[in-house]
Amino acid sequence: MYGKIAVAGLTGLLLCGTAACSASADKSEPKAEKPAQAVEMSPVAAVKKAADNGKKITSMSYTMKGQVPGQGTFTGDAAMSMKPLAMRMTMNVEVAGEKQAVEVRLTSDGMYLNGGKEAAKEMDGKSWIKFPMEALGESKDNPLGALAGQADQNPADQSASMTAAEDLEKVGEETVAGVKTTHYTGTVTLDDVRAALKGTDARTKERQEKGLKAYEDMGIEKLTMDMWIDGSDHTKQFRTRSTTPSGPLDVTMVFGDYNKPVEITAPPAAETVDLAEMMEEDGAA
Repeated sequence: MYGKIAVAGLTGLLLCGTAACSASADKSEPKAEKPAQAVEMSPVAAVKKAADNGKKITSMSYTMKGQVPGQGTFTGDAAMSMKPLAMRMTMNVEVAGEKQAVEVRLTSDGMYLNGGKEAAKEMDGKSWIKFPMEALGESKDNPLGALAGQADQNPADQSASMTAAEDLEKVGEETVAGVKTTHYTGTVTLDDVRAALKGTDARTKERQEKGLKAYEDMGIEKLTMDMWIDGSDHTKQFRTRSTTPSGPLDVTMVFGDYNKPVEITAPPAAETVDLAEMMEEDGAA
């Protein structure tokens, strides 16, 4: 049960992470002839500024919705802290007419999944299962490891990918979740994004390449990105779309609070099955 939920329910988060994997392209801007405050920023400059602001974020909250090829549709909400790394998320997924709900918490000692009443029936009334950090090794076939590997991505940095778009343009002024924003759109190929990785440090480049590989595994060659920037030059909403042999990819994130305290605690021990302890008891550790 948990394997199925993890694969389907966490896909949205993994995509958020891979979208965040792209670095800014180095596109020079002509010098303004008037004072900066008197000149409207170009689309590239506006997107780059929001991306740079995203790099300074230490915590955030956001909601998400969309559909993923072969994985159905989903909605969710999350809050995360980058330093120290911690996260909580709830996901509601519908796959082939079957609805599932899952809650995820990531703390310093492992990841916790809550499968609700159905899980409790199988685990003596306990609805949470704990996966220790050593069980979260990254691999293509390990959705838990993929989650752990992507968790240190900053979803607000997704906008950096857009600076690689040759057709980046301003759409207009729009209101998102009650906030006035400026809407930009552009299309990038994976080759464009990969070329923009030049100059990044080795660790960042390796992590970003894994994100691009995830798109390639879905048969994606290019992405259409839409970004809504608020008055404080932060990303308020971000949408990623593409087509694949298995169907459309369409993921939208709406950001709420930035840099506000996020407290994430482990579930009560009495409601949790510890995978490491269970394996040890079974002699399989």
